[in-house]
Amino acid sequence: MLFRRVLTGLAGLLLAAGALSTATGPASAEPRTAAPAAADPAAPGPFAVGYSDLTVSASGRSFSARVWYPATTAGAGTPVADDTHPALAFGHGFFQDVSKYATTLQQYASWGFIAVAPKSQGGLFPSHSAFADDLNAALAWITAQNTAAGSRFNGRVDTARLGLSGHSMGGGAALLAASRNPAVRSVSTLAAAETNPSAVTASAAITAPVQYVAGSQDTIAPPAGNQQKMYAAKPAATQLRTITGGFHCGFTDSSGFGCDSGGITRAAQLQLTRGVTTAWFLCTLTGDTGMYDRVWGSAAQNDPAVAFQAKP
Repeated sequence: MLFRRVLTGLAGLLLAAGALSTATGPASAEPRTAAPAAADPAAPGPFAVGYSDLTVSASGRSFSARVWYPATTAGAGTPVADDTHPALAFGHGFFQDVSKYATTLQQYASWGFIAVAPKSQGGLFPSHSAFADDLNAALAWITAQNTAAGSRFNGRVDTARLGLSGHSMGGGAALLAASRNPAVRSVSTLAAAETNPSAVTASAAITAPVQYVAGSQDTIAPPAGNQQKMYAAKPAATQLRTITGGFHCGFTDSSGFGCDSGGITRAAQLQLTRGVTTAWFLCTLTGDTGMYDRVWGSAAQNDPAVAFQAKP
């Protein structure tokens, strides 16, 4: 199983007295083996990371995408690591290339997730609704790859464990996509922006657990005008995690024209983001009880760097 290999890959980090948490929480999947209690979800996971640029064709849609995945060795086109792996579709922000999210998506792949990032809707006049459909098409495509002859992902996709994520416009599109797709088991958004149709309205219709991650100094999609409204609309289970000093472009690997700034460095914000969101997906998408405290428990509630609101 996936997390048995996570346990093996991180065995050198365990202390002799280390223990595994047995707590249970509002996970959306049957539990797998817990990661070690000493594992840090902000650090790279035990897998090498492979990637591939390809064309996704599914659900009547076709677009270019980059896929990051757990691999036997790092690099382009390398074999996928043994066993089956949960899959995520990730939406980029307005006028942002998917390469701006490489460190975060590589992080997810290192922890055993296949991350598909569509390159569609990248122009000046994107369709939010079409982008949501592209995200769902990405999930349909990776699901089909599990049984596609000749695909590197043949027999490597855990088709019952599908998630969505995205930044800004892509975060709003991820919420739209989740409201349309009952196969989605978990969602985490980064500075999600209001979309047309409304991501706030969509949040109220999502049955899967949703995590909204915000930056307290975001001047482009301010938490009070965006993520707070989405969180308020979403029924349990949901949480809003606000990075103190975080800014809108701090969720990307580099800034561009018109970007804001905040009270912490980009490197610090990305590290916090990776820790909060990786723990979320491990807990809610795979049922890893070892991450419960970091997501719902005292470690999350008392984190001085990331404020906590939740409806478990």
